[in-house]
Amino acid sequence: MVAAHMNIHEYQAKQLFDKYGVATPKGIVASTAEEAGKAARDIGGEGLVVKAQIHAGGRGKGTFKNGFKGGVHVINTPEEAQDIAGKMLGQTLVTHQTGPDGKLVSKVLIAKSVDIKKEYYFAVLFDRSASCHSIIASTEGGMNIEEVAEKTPEKIIKTRVHPTLGLQSYQCRKIAAALGLTGPLMNQAVKLFTAVYNMYVKTDCSLVEINPLAVTTDGQLVALDAKFNFDDNALYRQADVVAMRDKTEEDPREVAASEYNLNYIGLDGNIACLVNGAGLAMATMDIIKHHGGEPANFLDVGGGASREQVAAAFKIILGDPNVQGILVNIFGGIMDCKVIADGIIAAAQETGLNLPLVVRLEGNNVDAGKATLTSSGLAITSADDINDAAAKIVGAVKKAA
Repeated sequence: MVAAHMNIHEYQAKQLFDKYGVATPKGIVASTAEEAGKAARDIGGEGLVVKAQIHAGGRGKGTFKNGFKGGVHVINTPEEAQDIAGKMLGQTLVTHQTGPDGKLVSKVLIAKSVDIKKEYYFAVLFDRSASCHSIIASTEGGMNIEEVAEKTPEKIIKTRVHPTLGLQSYQCRKIAAALGLTGPLMNQAVKLFTAVYNMYVKTDCSLVEINPLAVTTDGQLVALDAKFNFDDNALYRQADVVAMRDKTEEDPREVAASEYNLNYIGLDGNIACLVNGAGLAMATMDIIKHHGGEPANFLDVGGGASREQVAAAFKIILGDPNVQGILVNIFGGIMDCKVIADGIIAAAQETGLNLPLVVRLEGNNVDAGKATLTSSGLAITSADDINDAAAKIVGAVKKAA
């Protein structure tokens, strides 16, 4: 199974760039200080950069918990590369995106540093509002694109791509011209834009975001850094992409959930939710908030969960120390309420559950499900509907606190 939101490291993005012919500075990944020194020698020359590899932005301004400043350093010799890598590897880097816990750095990227003349933004994404792929580009590279869209929307160039025709050369030329790329740079841009779109399609991406896309002082157009999102439903045919997954960068609860085909996202609240169906899960979280509570997670067990999946979901929920109560909200269509009830009881008994538990069952075989819960002898509060369920669990958690 794979993660609900799979990301890849910068060095892996470079590997994909190389495979699909997207111009990018040469880079080599290293897991030890010695490997970093060798990588610097192999790349050669002065003006190299050592970059900590974690799934978070703001690395350059980050601080390691050992006191070392910065997850990105420009170096000029293999000895410097080895020294800097030694101070990063095995250490925890804290940035504005990691939160105070930070992330452990187990790899660094040694890459050729480039002298940048101008930075641009370029992305290919699936535009749900238009039901097609779209190109987003801007002259304001290196910046937060949301900020650009809010303050200077006229600087955002948007191009829709025909679903069957794909990205056309004339569209690439129009985008390049709108960015002010002319002459040899326009030719490079057409080649790069086409290669990025081809990579996006071939690897089943839902987003490839290059920020910055840079013009160097010697007139080269290169992709410096990229963010990739992949279509979860297509990963079964993307073995090379799945192999890039780094579970150590993910929430361990989300990793565990993916092993059971559960859709889980951890939140900051104290009321855990176990629901079937994404829409119902969203509504359940909303109504908990409406009654003054805070959801601890989004958890969709899907339309046909088994007893084992329900039991696994309970264990994942209880792995969150902030959880003070659980709301189960099941509307049985394909799903059998009796199966859910069996899973709840098995999980409660196995984990020695002693938190408030409110269960709302409705639909397929609901009478048998409710009877199973009632005869279990466990302290389970039954609810009539979603509103009643939310009110009861919020009240129970506040009372227990």
